[in-house]
Amino acid sequence: MRNEFLPFSRPDVSEDEIGAVAEVLRSGWLTTGPKCAEFERAFADYCGARGATAVASATAGLHCALRALGVGPGDEVVTPSMTWVSVPNLVCLLGAKPVFADVDRDTLMVSRKTVEPLITGRTKAIVPVHFAGAPLDLAPLRELSLQTGIPLIEDAAHAAGTECEGERIGKTGTCVFSFHPIKNLTAGEGGMVCSDDPELLERIGALKFHGLGVDAFDRQTQGRAPQAEVLVPGFKYNLTDVAAALGLGQLSRLDAFIARRAELDALYRKRLADVPELLPLSDPPRAHRHARHLFVVRLDLDRAGANRDEFMEKLKARNVGTGIHFRAVHLQRHYRETFGFRPGSLPNTEWNAERILSLPLFPAMTDDDVADVVEAVKEALQ
Repeated sequence: MRNEFLPFSRPDVSEDEIGAVAEVLRSGWLTTGPKCAEFERAFADYCGARGATAVASATAGLHCALRALGVGPGDEVVTPSMTWVSVPNLVCLLGAKPVFADVDRDTLMVSRKTVEPLITGRTKAIVPVHFAGAPLDLAPLRELSLQTGIPLIEDAAHAAGTECEGERIGKTGTCVFSFHPIKNLTAGEGGMVCSDDPELLERIGALKFHGLGVDAFDRQTQGRAPQAEVLVPGFKYNLTDVAAALGLGQLSRLDAFIARRAELDALYRKRLADVPELLPLSDPPRAHRHARHLFVVRLDLDRAGANRDEFMEKLKARNVGTGIHFRAVHLQRHYRETFGFRPGSLPNTEWNAERILSLPLFPAMTDDDVADVVEAVKEALQ
C-alpha cells in the first residue's frame, strides 16, 4: 500500500508561473488589466477563435451566455443530467426549466438523437457537454441548431485542447471553458468564453462587468472610464490579472500536459485490461484529439460485490483518492421536488450515475503512481 495519499487531481504549477504571479502582485495592478487582455488573445489564438472574453469561472460564463440569450421564465434549456450542477442550477435561477437529455452509455455525451425529441416551442437554448476531454459529435448538433434557430452553447469545461474532426474546440460556435484547479489548464479559478458571434460576445462582456458599456480594463483609458453607464444590469464576473498570469503560463504547457495525460491514460487501460470489474469509457468513433481530462471507469456492481461508494472508501483506505463525475442531476433533491423527476426517465444516465468514478489523473503522476492505483483497485476488489 502507498505510504502517501495520492489525490484524485493536483495542479502542476511551475516556478516560472509562480514568478509571473509574483510579478503581477508587485505591479500594483491586480484586478482585470493587461495580463487578462493578453490571456484572452492567447487563448483565442490557441483555439483559433474569432474572439474570447475571460470570466471568473465557467459557471459565470454560462450564466452570462444564458442571460445574453434572454433565457427566462417559461423557457426551457436542453442539457444533460450527467454533468456538474452549474447549468441546471443557472437555468433554474433564471426562472426557466432544465430539460434533460440522456447520454450515450459509453461516452456519456448527448447527441442529436437524444436532444431533438425534447425540443418544443419553449426551448431557448441547447447546452451539451464535452465530457472528460472527449468531443461531442458536433456536426449534427450544429445542424439542428441552424434548422431550429435554437442557440447552441457548448459546455467545454473539460475540453481545453480537445479537437473534433481536425478543429479545436472553441474555434466555431460559442464554447465556455473552465480553469478550475483540477482542469487541464488552471488559473486557480476562472473561465473563458470563446465565440464566433461578436454581438453575443459583446453582450457577455458587458454582463460580466456590471452591465457597463466598457470592459473592466479599458484599453484606451487604462481602466478609468467615468463616462461608462449601465446598459443592462450585470454581474461581477471579471477575471483578475493575478489569475490570468497563471493561466498564460499554463496555456504555454497545455499540449505537454495533454501528452502526458494520454500516456497515463494508455498505461491505465493496459494495466486494467485484466480487471473485468471496471469498464472505462469508450472514445468517440470520429476523428478527434482527446484532452484526457479525466480517467473515468464504471464499477460492475455484481462482480465487485460492493457499491461504488463502498469501493471508493476501500481505495481511500489504501491512500488512493477518487472523484465522481457525476451524480445524475435530475435525481437530486431540488430537481425531484421541484420538477417531479423520477428514476427511469434517463436509463443510460442513471445506470452510469450508480457506477461511475474517476481514478487519479494529472500530469505530475508517475508510472509507479498508476501501478499503485491499479494494485489498490485489485486489492479492494478481492
